[in-house]
Amino acid sequence: MLQLEKSLPIVTMLTSTEESYELCRQITAQYGKTFYLATLLMSVPKRRAIWAIYAWCRNTDELVDGADADETTPATLDRWEAQLERMFRGTPTDECDVALVDTIARFSDLEIQPFRDMITGQRMDLRKNRYNSFEELSLYCYRVAGTVGLMSNAIVGVDESQFTAPWNGLNIQIPTEQAVALGIGKQLTNILRDVGEDAERGRIYLPLDEMALFNYTEQDLMNRVVNDNWRALMQFQIQRARKYYQQAESGIGRLSPDVRWPVWAALLLYQQILDSIERNDYDVFNRRAYVSTPKKLWCLPGSFIRAQVK
Repeated sequence: MLQLEKSLPIVTMLTSTEESYELCRQITAQYGKTFYLATLLMSVPKRRAIWAIYAWCRNTDELVDGADADETTPATLDRWEAQLERMFRGTPTDECDVALVDTIARFSDLEIQPFRDMITGQRMDLRKNRYNSFEELSLYCYRVAGTVGLMSNAIVGVDESQFTAPWNGLNIQIPTEQAVALGIGKQLTNILRDVGEDAERGRIYLPLDEMALFNYTEQDLMNRVVNDNWRALMQFQIQRARKYYQQAESGIGRLSPDVRWPVWAALLLYQQILDSIERNDYDVFNRRAYVSTPKKLWCLPGSFIRAQVK
């Protein structure tokens, strides 16, 4: 993504709403293949809204991880946040903004704070490339991924029939914590899959105190050492990610019926990335952990069955 100009021009028309949603769809399909498959199971209005959010999140991430990331400064992110505020006032600045402005207008529960929190997470990437403990890392994971769960909640909605169901009384809790947990679980999965790529950029997201606990050093990581210490460390991290997925599962039954299948599919597909890491004997340096297309398709019936249970 190109760096933001120092001023934010007033734009009356950049592209049509339909063209903007198509651009967001293409970005989602290119960069979030597993996630994109799950969105195709949603209704058209909801999937388009999710694509608009994903494209914004992807463009935000590109500011600190993209080809021009070396040019990104705190001022860049300040301008990006100002552009975000303009969107929530109904004024797009670039082509992807057009779809998100439309989404904001259509889904009134979509709030600006999770978007702001994500930008704060990108600010962390500008000043931090190590995390001393999981307490530090979990805050980062919330900001760059748990926030996506909050954004998505506003789109997918809850099962309103449960508000009056006699077995639940008159109140239903919106599964906010579970949505955040799903986002954090996905981020932890990405961290484990991309350890080698992050190390090449000088970043280590694995908590340093836990690396020390398993007697695995930063130098070992930079040298791409796969030994018993590394395997034990990875097993520990994978177990933690799975606990977040387990927490997320408890909230899916409260979601609107038409989105339970895609949410279950997304959760199970991401869990399979962890399975792939295990099958590769935890060698994430030389073997890319991914889910093949046949396995993705095989996951769909199981996720559909689970979606039928509240």
